[in-house]
Amino acid sequence: MTDLSALRDQVVTLTKAVGRFISTEAQNFDRSKMEEKGLNNLVSYVDKEAEKQLVEGLEQLLPTAGFITEEETKNERGEEYNWIIDPLDGTTNFIHGLPVYSVSIALMQQEELVLGVVYDITRDECYHAIKGGGAYCNDQRIYVSKAATLGDGLIATGFPYYSFDLMQKYLQVMGSFMQSCHGVRRLGSAALDLAYVACGRFEGYFEFNINSYDVAGGAILVQEAGGQVTDFRGGQNYVFGREICVSNSPAVQEEMLKLIEPFWKE
Repeated sequence: MTDLSALRDQVVTLTKAVGRFISTEAQNFDRSKMEEKGLNNLVSYVDKEAEKQLVEGLEQLLPTAGFITEEETKNERGEEYNWIIDPLDGTTNFIHGLPVYSVSIALMQQEELVLGVVYDITRDECYHAIKGGGAYCNDQRIYVSKAATLGDGLIATGFPYYSFDLMQKYLQVMGSFMQSCHGVRRLGSAALDLAYVACGRFEGYFEFNINSYDVAGGAILVQEAGGQVTDFRGGQNYVFGREICVSNSPAVQEEMLKLIEPFWKE
């Protein structure tokens, strides 16, 4: 049995070290060094080097675990444990000098998330959680917002930057949310959207065409902070199902899913 508490502390230390590397590189980043993996899908040497450092460190902490990584430094699945890594969530923000980006790490045991760390680099806020152990920002226990209704909430989302075939449906969904809450925000880092739901800055978050490494680290934060996490149909296929809906309470979750459902039928 892996000691999740000790492992979390080690992952936090590693994540902060990689965050310092990213922060240092941000000071003099040359935009000409970015690359395009696909339409509007940007990557830099910073992403690649950060992921390399994370993989090397995590391999030492849990040698039997496999990896699911954004930049494909290592993508070999383990039988019981798998790390899910986004070395720089918010690369486009980073490249443009917008200080909203993070490191996201999750550990899955079989099909269950058991550990998550999201490091908000420019704010020096490290969010972390283990299964059954609560959620924290640095050393402070965090909880989801107590807002009772969607109408009292601020909601986060993400905009598609490629694969635009569902764009019109998504714009309709966003239109419904805009009329039903205090506002809709798009930060550009899904991991931070989730962390901010966990600490009560947002009441909810939803997005489609999203990857496992974007949401895995933050999903367990929300759960351990007392929130709700499902796919768009209220099911549990949110890590690998490419869609996620998150909120601070069952009541708000129900309101959010009801707004999504008319535009997102099979």
